[in-house]
This record gives sequence, C-alpha cells and structure tokens, in this order.
Amino acid sequence: MARTPQHDVVVVGAGLAGLRAAITLGHAGRDVVVLEAADTVGGRQRTDAVDGFLLDRGFQVLNPAYPAVRRWVDIQALRLKPFPVGVQVRRERGLATLADPGRHPSILAATLRSGLLAPRDVAGLVRWAATALSAPRRVIRQAAAGRDLPVHEAWDRAGLTGPLRTAVLEPFLSGVIADGSFETSDAFVRLLIRMFALGRPGLPERGIQALPEQLAAYARTLGAEIAVQRRVTALRETAAGVEVAVAGADPVSADAVIVAVGPEAASGLAPIPVPRTRGLQTWWFATDAAPSASGMIAVDGTRAGPVVNTAVMSHAVPSYAPKGMHLVQATCLLPPATHRGSFDSPTEAQVRRHASQIWGTDATDWRLLRRDDIPHALPAQSVPLRTVTRARLSERVYIAGDHRDTASIQGALVSGDRVARALIAGAPS
Repeated sequence: MARTPQHDVVVVGAGLAGLRAAITLGHAGRDVVVLEAADTVGGRQRTDAVDGFLLDRGFQVLNPAYPAVRRWVDIQALRLKPFPVGVQVRRERGLATLADPGRHPSILAATLRSGLLAPRDVAGLVRWAATALSAPRRVIRQAAAGRDLPVHEAWDRAGLTGPLRTAVLEPFLSGVIADGSFETSDAFVRLLIRMFALGRPGLPERGIQALPEQLAAYARTLGAEIAVQRRVTALRETAAGVEVAVAGADPVSADAVIVAVGPEAASGLAPIPVPRTRGLQTWWFATDAAPSASGMIAVDGTRAGPVVNTAVMSHAVPSYAPKGMHLVQATCLLPPATHRGSFDSPTEAQVRRHASQIWGTDATDWRLLRRDDIPHALPAQSVPLRTVTRARLSERVYIAGDHRDTASIQGALVSGDRVARALIAGAPS
C-alpha cells in the first residue's frame, strides 16, 4: 500500500490566523496544506449573497488602522468603503449626532448641540483614553504586570460617569466587545478605542469575506494547498510526525500541525481549556425606504430594548443592496445561556419594535432576510489582558487564533504569523 505523503505542515482552519500562518510558512519554503471544515475560506469572516443582498455572517467591520492590516493586506484591492466616523444616539427627545469634527466638520454644530459632551465627562474620557492614544505599549506592559481592571471600574476611576458613558460608550462598545456587563479588560478596550481614533473602519465592496479570500489567493501563490470541506476530527502524534484524521477522507500526515480553528472547536483538537466566548445576534432587513439618510451606526442611549447597534449598511457600502433597495442590520447580544445550549435570545417582534424606536420610523414592514446567531462571536478578553500565549503545545502541535492573542482581526493575523515563525524557529513560544 502506498505511503501517505508527508507534508511539512498541516494548518487546521482557513480563518485569518490559519491563512496568515500559511503565508508565513510559504515564504519560508515550507510545504503547507490548509484543511478547512466549511465550504469556503474565512471562518467567521464570511459573506453570503441572499436575494441580491450581501450579508456578512454577523455585523463586522475592518479597521485599516490595525498594524497587521496595514502590513499584510492590500486595502486598495479590497475597495474598502468606510463608515462615517460618528454615532447617532437615540435620546428621549430624538436622535442626537456625535461625530469626529476633524473628519465631519459639517456635523460639528450638531455634535455640540447633542447634550452628550458635558465637560466633566469629556475630561474623564481624556483621562481614561490618553495613555492608549499616546503610549499604547505602556498600556500593554501595565496589563502584563497585572495592572488591569474591568473597564466599568476604570471608567468609574476616571470620573467618566455621565451621559457620554451611559448613552454613547456603553451601548456602542457593548456591540463591539459583545459584553453588556463591561467586565472586559480595560486595557483591551482602550487599545480598541485607539484604533477607532486612528482609523476609519469600513467594509470591502464584496463583503468581509473578500479579506480571507485575498489572503488565501496569496497563500496559494506561495505554494500552499487549501482544501475546503475537510473537517479534521483528531490529531495523533507519532515518532515520524502527526497523523491528521479527516472526516470521510484519508488521513493527512505532516511533520507539524498548527491548530487555527475558532475558540469553540480548538479544545476538541488541542489540550487547552475551552476558551470563554461571547455571543452576538444580527438581524438583516431589506427595505425600499431607508430609515435614515446617514451611514452612521445608531445606538439607543435610553437602553429601551435588545438592539445594541443598527446601521443602514447600503449607505456606507452601496454594493450590499440591489439598486433601489436598502439593507439594515440590527445587532443584539446573545445571553451567556446560549453557550450552554439553551436559547433565550430576543424575538423578532422585540427587535423590530426596538429598531423602530431607535430610528423613529416603522420597521414592521421591513423584510427579514436572515438572522445570524453567533454564540462564539468573540473570545472573552478577561482581566488581566494577555496579548501573547504559548504557541507550542507539544513537540509537533502548535495553536493559533485570536483566542490566543486579542479578540480582533489584528489579533488573528498577528497570532497566525507569530505561531508560524515559532514553528519555523523550532521555538517553544
């Protein structure tokens, strides 16, 4: 019987971490095979065409200010369409607008009239964010030394307690970090705010999946083989290497393996604790009459329902909707019980009612295109923040992913590159 070919490295998972690892290994001349369980690359970064609309797998954005994105992604080729740098806030008296006056000077007057910029709050925001804006490495060092807090405690200490926090920061960030309790690491949130301040997040013209597709195309030019619909079920280390069991197919052999699957699947293949994750739910609606003329994200400062953010996607990225139509997303937090198999999420009626309140219009006749329930949307970023974890789990098995770094596109790309370099060097971390 013919012997199974032995590759240098098998990468399990064609998400951002796995694809970046394959690229780094390809540059080093390694023979790489990427095995992906889904029918396409991308992992959580996936886009589907539904009735002429482009629907990402949950509401996502790409921030071109991330250092890893600037270094390794051809942003121009993605034709990134930015969102306006600001937020619309539902208050008792109507929608208020808060925008970056440097990027949107025409909205300065509306921002000043918003009633959200009390001097005490602004001073507290500056105290809280200043170090991350001026010396981000100090924030990381302090977190590594154990000097980190849940972000809600850090806001209290900074004196950030008024409407800028309760009506803007909390509803906006709860959708970004998938955490309504704000137990998330203060260091992590401050670093995120730095990226929002430096960049202008947007989406590729063809959807978020265009990002992993670009990485996959580059990996293939370096010789990497990428096989989809290849679900890895087990790893077995031998004296000669690692045998990778694949559902419904012959096993694959390699000198080493990088496990680069999502946090919900990683512990099934590697000897690590199950990473804690947070969930999000996104509802996608089609309408021929947009509820707003703006592409800004809208939040509810009155906190009167389950929607943490909503946006008219087709204003920011017109290609997401057919001509004459608009695409509206509404995102909610999934309760932790969902992770244990129970299902107690917002109902469609609740979401429509809350979206109507936020936009000040009637959302009952919007056509529901799809609901995305993503219980493992983001790895939880607990206190204290750890930006680097061990790359090597055994003699021949390594692990990568944003659950091993930071919960972001930046974290996934950096982790994939770091782990691949560790493997090439034969180093333990």
